[in-house]
Amino acid sequence: MEYEGFLFHLLKECPNFKLFIEQDKVSGFWTTMFVLSKVPELGDTVFIVLRKKPLIFLHWYHHITVLLYTWYSFTEFTSSARWFVTMNYFVHSVMYSYYALVSMGKYPPKFFAMTITFLQLTQMIVGCGINIWAHNYMATAPTHPCGISQINIKLSMAMYFSYFVLFARFFYKAYLSPKPGKKAKIEPEITAPPKKEFNGYPRQRNGVVH
Repeated sequence: MEYEGFLFHLLKECPNFKLFIEQDKVSGFWTTMFVLSKVPELGDTVFIVLRKKPLIFLHWYHHITVLLYTWYSFTEFTSSARWFVTMNYFVHSVMYSYYALVSMGKYPPKFFAMTITFLQLTQMIVGCGINIWAHNYMATAPTHPCGISQINIKLSMAMYFSYFVLFARFFYKAYLSPKPGKKAKIEPEITAPPKKEFNGYPRQRNGVVH
């Protein structure tokens, strides 16, 4: 079946389980660079702290958990990781190109930033899908070798799902939720009606001024 063939290609265990790392020099190089790149990526957090800018939970949680999971998966030579690496390389190439333009004083339109966050959300959905496929494949085809452990699937699933929730919340707050300033401009200011006076004094009913 095509579905089973796709999953076997996705999760197959190559000879000595390290073919795409050790024997495929190109894949091995870029996978190793990906794993090592998670350390300098922490520099983003350092710069934010040094500049005394607000450090949101999504930022440091994302960087720390990605580093820990990436290094853990590298020790296992997780077969599905090649898909995660490819997706992350693509999204980060777009994201850091945007940051480079901003640092040079060239600000792309807002739609460009929205597209980056949308790509990140798509990455999380695909990551969850790959983990679900991996779990189902291991449950229905236990005789086939599979280069991924159940604990890795659970950790990866929890990580990608939490990222999706956090990035979706960020997307809504940054691009969709109404801003207080704009809301005040749209809605007319409501003023209280003038108080009615009776013989020079405010009229009262049951102790409440009307």
